[in-house]
Amino acid sequence: MNYWLVKSEPEAYSWEQLQKDKQTAWTGVRNYAARNHLKAMKKGDQVFFYHSNEGKEIVGIARVAKEAYQDPTTDEIAWVCVDLAPYKSLKKPVSLEQIKKVKTLSQIPLVRIPRLSVMPVTPAEFAAIMEMGV
Repeated sequence: MNYWLVKSEPEAYSWEQLQKDKQTAWTGVRNYAARNHLKAMKKGDQVFFYHSNEGKEIVGIARVAKEAYQDPTTDEIAWVCVDLAPYKSLKKPVSLEQIKKVKTLSQIPLVRIPRLSVMPVTPAEFAAIMEMGV
């Protein structure tokens, strides 16, 4: 299993909305690196759900419910999306500020490449963040 992080502004699409919807297509990604990460996702992979701009915190974990397919929001075949389904909420959201204070998380793309909207997370990074969210 692989681990990932996706970012969404809560006013555009929140963790709470994903929980209500039970599943959503993660559409609209128009960055090549982020697109490549979507293509690498496998069904069952766990995905941190990060509220960007407002909150700046990881609030839950989703699972990849459907692997990459043509993004229906564009006719360009270069762009893909995946389906995500909620798995569980973190007991305590983990803020970007908290993550930046942990030396072992200094190389996580959330810190190094903050504009990237879809990114990989190593198993060690995933475990560290999970401990912080208990």
